[in-house]
Amino acid sequence: MKSFTSLVAAAWLVAASAAHAQTTTVSLVGEDGVVKAVTAKDLSALPQADATISHEGKPYGFRGPLLSDVLKAVNAPLGKEMRGPALSDIVIVTAADGYVVTLALSDLEPSIRATKVLLAAAMADGAPLAKDGPFRLVIDGDLKPARSERGVARIELRRIRTAPASTAH
Repeated sequence: MKSFTSLVAAAWLVAASAAHAQTTTVSLVGEDGVVKAVTAKDLSALPQADATISHEGKPYGFRGPLLSDVLKAVNAPLGKEMRGPALSDIVIVTAADGYVVTLALSDLEPSIRATKVLLAAAMADGAPLAKDGPFRLVIDGDLKPARSERGVARIELRRIRTAPASTAH
């Protein structure tokens, strides 16, 4: 009986450790399929910004790096590279609970869109995200915060090309 209890306790500890590890990192997947694990410490080393969303008439402020800065770790075509074929790239953000949000990469480019898209790791006042965390997608300017996803676990950059790369507008 004691060995069964020990096995159950050990299995619980392994599962709890795995769940904790999954929630303290975000997996970034580049267009080349390479996966990089990003920690809260990595995110805090990036320039920080503030953004606000409104839910049921109440504003909520968040702090974290711009998602475009986070995606530089997987060589996202941003800045001067955001033209032509790169305009069809998408970003798929998946939460730990399976909730999925898709964004156009061009919506994250500061030279194209003035509103901010953050990967928040804290509230604007520095408080932890609590049940919404440890990472939250925050899309400033949305009239409804449906895309401001909680518990972000994976961010994938995907190339969507329907025309030859030589076609330019």
